[in-house]
Amino acid sequence: METIASFTVDHIRLMPGLYVSRKDSRDGTTVTTFDLRVTRPNREPVMDMPAVHTVEHLGATFLRNSARKDEVIYFGPMGCRTGFYLVMFGDLSPEDVYPLVLEMCDFIISFEGDIPGAAPEQCGNWSEQNLDMAKYYIGKYRKSLVEEKNFCYPGQEG
Repeated sequence: METIASFTVDHIRLMPGLYVSRKDSRDGTTVTTFDLRVTRPNREPVMDMPAVHTVEHLGATFLRNSARKDEVIYFGPMGCRTGFYLVMFGDLSPEDVYPLVLEMCDFIISFEGDIPGAAPEQCGNWSEQNLDMAKYYIGKYRKSLVEEKNFCYPGQEG
């Protein structure tokens, strides 16, 4: 079997950032998958599941209500718990979605109240949420995005 592209990225050198994970085209439509890498793989502890779950609920709610909602296909966590995938229609670059990702971060950081979708009839694991930790991880991620602007996987620069 071929090694999938995401397993060819050097996760030892990978830093928090906003990366294009892949682009797929079919019948004239391009879909771009972004890697929103929140923590440094294999160097920092992974995010805890309740925080990941809260970021998923808040991030998806924000994105599917944003001005670009018609471009959003999916937002959800990576199995390794070091980040999230954002899948959007279009042949896009990190710079194209950077403002949207920052707005999403601001929404999560400033969110107060009940987590959208966190009710038994709306979610299969509705009670596993942690808003404070979600804000912590996304606050740290936002800071790294603004300060570092890591938009290219290690070894793929230039």
